[in-house]
Amino acid sequence: MRATPSGLVIFLGVLTLAAPLTSGAEPAAPVTFEKDVEPILTRAGCNAGACHGKASGQNGFKLSLLGFDPTFDHMAIAREAGGRRVLPSIPDQSLFLQKATAELPHGGGRRIEPDGPFYETLRRWIADGLPRTPADAPKLERVVVEPAERTLGREEAFDLRVAAHFSDGSTQDVTHLAAYGSSESTLVAVDAEGRVKAGPIAGEATISARYEGLFANCDVSIPLPGEVDAALYDALPRSNFIDDHVWAKLKKLGLTPSAPAGDATYLRRAYLDVIGRLPTPDEARAFLDDSAPDKRARLVDRLLERPEYAEHWANKWMDLLRPNPYRVGIKAVFNLDGWIRDAFRRNLPYDQFVREIVTARGSTFEQGPATIFRDHREPIEIAPVVSQLFLGIRLDCAKCHHHPFESWGQEQFYEFAAFFARVDRKGTGLSPPISGSEEVVFSGKKGSVEHPLTGEALPPKPLFGSLPPDVDPEADPREALARWMTAADNPYFAQVMANRVWADLMGPGIVDPVDDLRATNPPSNGPLLDALAVDFRDHGYDVKHLVRTIMASSAYALSSEPNDRNIADTRNYSRHYRQRLRAETLLDAISDATGVPDDFDAAPPRSRAVNIWTNRVPSLFLDTFGRPDPNQDPPCERTSDTAVVQALHLMNAPGVHEKLASDEGQAAALAKGDKSPRAIVEELYLLAYSRLPTDEERTVGESLFQEPGADRRAVVEDILWALLNVPEFVFKD
Repeated sequence: MRATPSGLVIFLGVLTLAAPLTSGAEPAAPVTFEKDVEPILTRAGCNAGACHGKASGQNGFKLSLLGFDPTFDHMAIAREAGGRRVLPSIPDQSLFLQKATAELPHGGGRRIEPDGPFYETLRRWIADGLPRTPADAPKLERVVVEPAERTLGREEAFDLRVAAHFSDGSTQDVTHLAAYGSSESTLVAVDAEGRVKAGPIAGEATISARYEGLFANCDVSIPLPGEVDAALYDALPRSNFIDDHVWAKLKKLGLTPSAPAGDATYLRRAYLDVIGRLPTPDEARAFLDDSAPDKRARLVDRLLERPEYAEHWANKWMDLLRPNPYRVGIKAVFNLDGWIRDAFRRNLPYDQFVREIVTARGSTFEQGPATIFRDHREPIEIAPVVSQLFLGIRLDCAKCHHHPFESWGQEQFYEFAAFFARVDRKGTGLSPPISGSEEVVFSGKKGSVEHPLTGEALPPKPLFGSLPPDVDPEADPREALARWMTAADNPYFAQVMANRVWADLMGPGIVDPVDDLRATNPPSNGPLLDALAVDFRDHGYDVKHLVRTIMASSAYALSSEPNDRNIADTRNYSRHYRQRLRAETLLDAISDATGVPDDFDAAPPRSRAVNIWTNRVPSLFLDTFGRPDPNQDPPCERTSDTAVVQALHLMNAPGVHEKLASDEGQAAALAKGDKSPRAIVEELYLLAYSRLPTDEERTVGESLFQEPGADRRAVVEDILWALLNVPEFVFKD
């Protein structure tokens, strides 16, 4: 005989009887599968991707990932394996319980304590006949976590409370059933019971509580110890609304901003950010000698009107849209490249840019965006690309199961994909590795997307909100989708582009990765992202205005040199974060500094790297410094990481050496000219760093010309080689 929380289990030989205990207490509420059992399985990790929730299950037992499909899970527990997993007549001997409590060998170890409340809930459910939640039961509408925000000292802790709100107005405390996670567990940790504890390092983290697929967050801040005079923040310069939000965040965390960057640093930063190239020595001298107080603003205005602006920013978007020419055809990719570059030359409003892509039709030889639909041929292929690029919503996970970190489910994925169900094509299709034919993209009269589990044909439906009321049911569904995406009340549309441009100019995105906007990946400064998005929308989605606004802020113009109260900050823009130059920008910078242009296959002579229309053009330098793999499907994400092979390439690559030693290059011209050693050193520093050398650098440079047997040209080449191999050249400061 053994006592259990709900009664006695009596063993008589091979016979086992269960005898419930009774008392005068109120009967407990009935236990049902969706409301009570699934949350326990999620909380215990049973349906996690590393356990029974992975694609193949574990040891013959498979559950849906994080409980996205309760019907499947109920069937797996109650009916699979001949019902051996659960024994309603003798629940304590159910394999389902004995494995979870490790009474029988279990690869996942003990997940449920045999004398704990979860065991009792699961046991009651089995004993009651494995009931599902009734169809007319109140629906879960939202989850609320308390507190929603908290400031902690180092090593301080507190307990969360999570409440579930239902459609009948009732509320249930589900703190014990919620699953918890931290966006920065090294800063702020949370245990399985919802106890939050700060670590020893200042910073921020968001604690997420999940219950039945819904999330609620608690934002936790750990200010830097020590007092900062409020007058310091009040005195900070405020050039526009960006500074208000950045300074407010720094004040909250007790961080102090670095000093403003000098003119030479700002000059080089602005050139590289806006047009992706270095200023010439003459341009640098003119700016450094200018004493006008508005010279920085005027510089940005001039750069935005230069033709290189369009080439630089179009090159970034080609990473996100450019398909493999061996798959879709050389002419089609060349046409798409030309359309994107022309869009930036015309400063096409971003909403129109997106509408023309999403609703693209016509010949791939004439209409560049149509090439995207030649590449992504199925609705389930193009839907996650569109949602990720233009809404910052990653739907790939929801194709197969409920999104593990968001509220998007399979039905929402296929309803969104249905907007592309009627896209049709005329032509010979694809025939890799040579797909050179023309194809015409158009909207057909029929087409549908079916749910992979139910087989039901799903109508086009947006991820949230509703379509415009005047949608023509006979028109191309993509037209309605484009209107919904670009509507003023769709916050994701403006936010993801504002965040993308912010990351280009400031280093890390306010949300990082830049196209992953979700509750469990919160922004480092939510009010700032909202304000940027609203300003972008209110100015007609003008990308140049967005760039100009960010660059006009005092936050953009900060130095990268840390102080003692921001040295550990990497997310709050208390200083400028240095970035390694893009591969194309760096190669063009070397060409400009050495005075020797490149020649690329399939491009006009003396083309710049930024003008290359396909990553199939061979370049060992560009591959070394991280341009996307030509076989990778867009959108492609570059890495800004540095590597030893990059340093070795700059030092030893024959191509770089040939530029330095060329008879047509800068080194040869300076050596032949009549400039003094001092003037040559100054010219080289202006070429490479857009600044004059320090006294020490000037002295060292001049001394090389005075060494016995020194060859003037060799000295110039050596100095320039040394300047190109220093982080100051490779990084945008």
